[in-house]
Amino acid sequence: MPGAEIPRALTIAGSDSGGGAGIQADLKTFQALGVWGTSAVTAVTVQNTKGVEGYEELPPRVVGDQVRAVVIDIGVDAAKTGMLASRPIIEAVAEALSDLRVPNLVVDPVFMSKHGHPLLAEDAVEALRTSILPLATLVTPNLPEAAGLAGMPVHELTEMEAAGRAILELGPSAVLVKGGHLEAGEATDLLVTARGVQEISAERIDTPHTHGTGCVLSAAITSHLARGADLKEAVLQGKSFVTAAIRGHLEIGQGIGPVDPSWGLEPAG
Repeated sequence: MPGAEIPRALTIAGSDSGGGAGIQADLKTFQALGVWGTSAVTAVTVQNTKGVEGYEELPPRVVGDQVRAVVIDIGVDAAKTGMLASRPIIEAVAEALSDLRVPNLVVDPVFMSKHGHPLLAEDAVEALRTSILPLATLVTPNLPEAAGLAGMPVHELTEMEAAGRAILELGPSAVLVKGGHLEAGEATDLLVTARGVQEISAERIDTPHTHGTGCVLSAAITSHLARGADLKEAVLQGKSFVTAAIRGHLEIGQGIGPVDPSWGLEPAG
């Protein structure tokens, strides 16, 4: 890949017209962390803080061609996936990533929106398991996503560990099972690797305005990998970043407001 003075990160995900998640949240996070962000759009959603009204998938060939255009010219130090929408798109993305040998892949296995709207076709889960996960440096499922990938209920820490180990068997180098859906205590995630399991905890911020949390976390981890951090350090830095973004949430719109990836930036002027 061509050399570059600035770290480069690619997001392969859906567009959020409300700006709080998806491609928009990823690019804001990359920018905040000093990384040049590029994108391959998989789908265009119609959404705001009140929910997702619908979405339109892009042709799989166009999605794959976006990835190739970015990697061949600009280069990629790390990449992440978000909303992949369908089996054909998953297969096109997996083919492009594999052909181009894209490094440091973070897979955020987006199944549904914060409001509970499905963002992944039912027949696409198996394609995600078999085509994308084996390419991943890290997979970052929340509890429902971990349950869907592992095929088991996931409601507490011991089940999180079991699901993480099951997902690890699918081929990724590591799994970060996110505990944001746990009902009490700190916000505890489990980092599962072949070497063992590590708890990563942070303050649980009491706010309903958490739109984009998973996107910002995975994008922050991707940013730190692009900057040369090892996996554990990237996860710790990503967790710290998203906790601050949740703390700085924005109460905009009439529904679930977004977390703020620009929390550390000074306003112009």
